[in-house]
Amino acid sequence: MKTNDIKKGTNIRTKQLGVIVSGIMMDNMKGNTRLIKTFGSEVGLFDEVGSVYAADITMAENSEGMWEDVELTDKQIKSIQTREQFGF
Repeated sequence: MKTNDIKKGTNIRTKQLGVIVSGIMMDNMKGNTRLIKTFGSEVGLFDEVGSVYAADITMAENSEGMWEDVELTDKQIKSIQTREQFGF
């Protein structure tokens, strides 16, 4: 599944907090950033809604309830490389 195929309300797993946590997609947008609700309370942090880089979304639940790895677009891969050059 590509990050651009993930729809609002889809359960996801993300790594932007340094560990993998659950979340829910909050938008239907496409691109390098997406709006999600993150359940940081799974690891002792706060639950919050905010933007994350699409590359930080690792898995998404498909319509059959199965978890799928998320594939990045070429543009998203280039974005990762650019961020790494600046130390992010």
